[in-house]
Amino acid sequence: MGNVERRDVEFVADDGVRLRGWLFVPEGSQPRPAVTMAHGYAGVKEHGLEPFATAFAEAGFVVLLHDHRTFGASGGEPRQEVDPGQQIEDWRRAVSFLEAQAEVDPDRIGLWGTSYAGGHAIVMGATDRRLRCVVAQVPTISGYQQGLRRVAPDAIAGLEHALADEERARFRGEPLRRQVIVSADLSVPASYRAPDAIEFYLQNVPDGSWANEVTVRSSRLARMYEPGAWIARVSPTPLLVIVVLADTVTLTDLQLAAYEQALEPKRLVTIPGGHFDPYRAEFGTASAAAVDWFSEHLAPHNEGRQ
Repeated sequence: MGNVERRDVEFVADDGVRLRGWLFVPEGSQPRPAVTMAHGYAGVKEHGLEPFATAFAEAGFVVLLHDHRTFGASGGEPRQEVDPGQQIEDWRRAVSFLEAQAEVDPDRIGLWGTSYAGGHAIVMGATDRRLRCVVAQVPTISGYQQGLRRVAPDAIAGLEHALADEERARFRGEPLRRQVIVSADLSVPASYRAPDAIEFYLQNVPDGSWANEVTVRSSRLARMYEPGAWIARVSPTPLLVIVVLADTVTLTDLQLAAYEQALEPKRLVTIPGGHFDPYRAEFGTASAAAVDWFSEHLAPHNEGRQ
């Protein structure tokens, strides 16, 4: 495929918050099918997503990659707050923005989400019928079940105490409490401690584009988030689920069990490795699977490859 132009874009959410990102436009005749995409928990677009966007654009799709509100280039306060419901509502505005672009065929838009946003992809696929197809890569399925696996039983009481203290502090008007996203120091509360997570989040990104912290209440929202409950409702929108076979973050078995609950049309692609390998070691397999899905389901008049 020919050259791809990357443009800085922004659009306004319901409450006036400006969401910003990149629009990738392949050269050639217009309008084209399009893909809307965003990152997972506390990630920004510079965290390994540009290669996916470029691969999709080189395959002929216009691609919108936006930062969630309060992260990266996007506006919104408090900074570094992960609110899944708000992120999903913002993503609907991203779809509307993409529909309005002259380069885009508004009847041929697909969505790609990874990790936490893979959960968003499931919810969006079930609730926004403008989408012609959806890709959920290593998706979050159940915040509750993930919490049972990833928080030691003897640490639950301390976590609940911290969340209750945070709520009382908010009532008193105190600043929101924060914790780091990744740390190998067991004395420091952190969202992730695994070496591959630390390496992924702490990769080189432009200065000022990301901070290693989230609000404490982001953890409560994550533990309440159950996107897998929506998976049987994605149909008849075609759903591709990409699962790695040693996922200790969003948990391989939860993803496979959820896939079984999805109705046709659906496809499962399993690849080796851990949660962060699709961005690096298994990027070729993961990106090719998504390109194939988009090529099949975003073709004119649904006449894709069978």
